[in-house]
Amino acid sequence: MIGDYEGFRSGFACFVGRPNAGKSTLTNAVVGEKIAITSNRPQTTRHAIRGIVHRSDGQLVIVDTPGLHRPRTLLGQRLNDLVRTTWAEVDVIGLCVPANEAVGTGDRFIATELAALRRTPKLAVVTKTDLVSPSRLAEQLTAVAELGAETGIEWADVVPVSATTGDRVGLVTELLLAQLPEGPPLYPDGELTDEPEETLIAELVREAALEGVRDELPHSIAVVVEEMIPREDRPEDRPLLDIHASLYVERDSQKAIVIGHKGSRLRDVGTKARHQIERLLGTPVYLDLHVKVAKDWQRDPKQLGRLGF
Repeated sequence: MIGDYEGFRSGFACFVGRPNAGKSTLTNAVVGEKIAITSNRPQTTRHAIRGIVHRSDGQLVIVDTPGLHRPRTLLGQRLNDLVRTTWAEVDVIGLCVPANEAVGTGDRFIATELAALRRTPKLAVVTKTDLVSPSRLAEQLTAVAELGAETGIEWADVVPVSATTGDRVGLVTELLLAQLPEGPPLYPDGELTDEPEETLIAELVREAALEGVRDELPHSIAVVVEEMIPREDRPEDRPLLDIHASLYVERDSQKAIVIGHKGSRLRDVGTKARHQIERLLGTPVYLDLHVKVAKDWQRDPKQLGRLGF
């Protein structure tokens, strides 16, 4: 098999960094499709969603991890465990540090953890370069190089990137690919992610629900897709997919926020999510959303399990 793939590299990479360091946006830019949900609120990603980059010289599978943070709840702890498990399994790690924020204790905390993974090559990726001046960027690149020296990491490379403008996204892909082992592709051509559709749909609904409620409930929403069934009696050229999903919050007051005045917010969430889901699936969708209260689910192991964590 290897003979057919002379010089072909394939393997797993992941971007890590503190919450809101631009990991999901960069994942989407590298894969070229929206597969990881993005939000300007930290801690949006909850699942290790994989994006697959197919090239003539290699296949790069990107695992998108939640931001590592000091956990305050059982959910927080489980998310951190997920991050560490992911790190241990990939071929190369990109540590994302935003260009517009000073290197801080959060970055040091993560770099120290990464330093323990001696055999895995590490790339330092300075994100959001479009938000700073060239001189500020130069200072940040130096600071990130020093962070490596300080924690005992020898960076395979330090690279600035802007996922928003696309600047040097291609270079990041090249540098990650270069660190992968030689071997045949891991996924069939044309696949972009190996996540089940339900997971992606639940994430798109959650992203739409988080928009506009700024800091009120970033962690308190979980979404479960209860069922997806093609509508019967539809002509073949006009299919319709019925999707029923539940949004779980922790308190009645949060339920009121998500539903909004006379249901206006929930309708809005449904419309936004439906457009994204239709783009993802390439088929018209009827999306039915219900908001339910699962008291303090982030601290309850039973409920966490039921909601997929």
